[in-house]
Amino acid sequence: MKAAVTHAFKTPLKIEDVAIPEVGSKQVLVHIKACGVCHTDLHACHGDWPVKPKLPLIPGHEGVGEITQIGDGVTHLKVGDRVGVPWLYSACGYCDYCLEGRETLCLDQQNAGYSVDGGYAEYCVAAADYVVKVPEGLSYVEAAPIFCAGVTTYKALKVSGAKPGDWVSIVGVGGLGHLAVQYAVAMGFNVIGVDTGAEKMRLAKDLGVAYFIDFKECAPEEKIQELLGTGVQAAVVTAVSKVGFDSAYRSVRRGGACVLVGLPPDELPIPIFDTVLNGVSIIGSIVGTRRDLQECLDFAALGKVKAIIQERKLEEINEIFDEMLNGEIAGRIVVNMEKN
Repeated sequence: MKAAVTHAFKTPLKIEDVAIPEVGSKQVLVHIKACGVCHTDLHACHGDWPVKPKLPLIPGHEGVGEITQIGDGVTHLKVGDRVGVPWLYSACGYCDYCLEGRETLCLDQQNAGYSVDGGYAEYCVAAADYVVKVPEGLSYVEAAPIFCAGVTTYKALKVSGAKPGDWVSIVGVGGLGHLAVQYAVAMGFNVIGVDTGAEKMRLAKDLGVAYFIDFKECAPEEKIQELLGTGVQAAVVTAVSKVGFDSAYRSVRRGGACVLVGLPPDELPIPIFDTVLNGVSIIGSIVGTRRDLQECLDFAALGKVKAIIQERKLEEINEIFDEMLNGEIAGRIVVNMEKN
């Protein structure tokens, strides 16, 4: 099968002909039709994080396609099912976190395109219990970004504690943020978008924000106070920016929450006195569970959330990574494995 493989950190991926993986017990083989490209894939190929991925590695954790083979012990899936292989490739199933429904915190989890091979390939073997079905009404290309970018932003809004009718801000209206805005609107929140530039302002307003704040024109936390007379109930920070976090923290009302999604390399000092006195919660949110993923896919299948997508070929992956490094990508890139 054709696959994009990295053999060493910070070197170009190679398009290679590799063996189709064998299917074991409780596994399925997925014929990948499309795979989203996430910034995490770039971090994996560069070895940027303290826990390093396996090498050689086939990246990709937004792979979707059709099951072509079923392993022993799999009874809830069948050949022909449309499924995705998410970042949470598998978890142990019996630790406290798994039993509490917080499987994304499992210390024994495997991650697609990181600790195991992922979706930058024509076929991917997957843990049968952790693939999630793609609902009718969603094409493979449309579904792919929901398996990471979509569920990540949806989960962040869920854990924020905000209720329908509350004000929330989305800091960064980019690849993650443009989905966060749509989920926030669909969930009944009043939404403020924070970013910069006329293009981002048009995008945010088209997606349903009540207000757009350009952080280069004013301090967002001051503008929010002016508009609302108080802060937002929740600020979801998708931007990879320490400055963005600091501003978001100061924009939260007493008793509200600042939810961190973006991963800047900086340390983020927390004002302890203000945090305690104002009862502010600071929440780290990482992807989502299988249940979260089912829910956010349903939003997309109903047409309430739609990623802005550029379709590309697998052979272009190194160019895509260069564009990602240079901040040249609008929305999400999806590799269409059937694109010539």
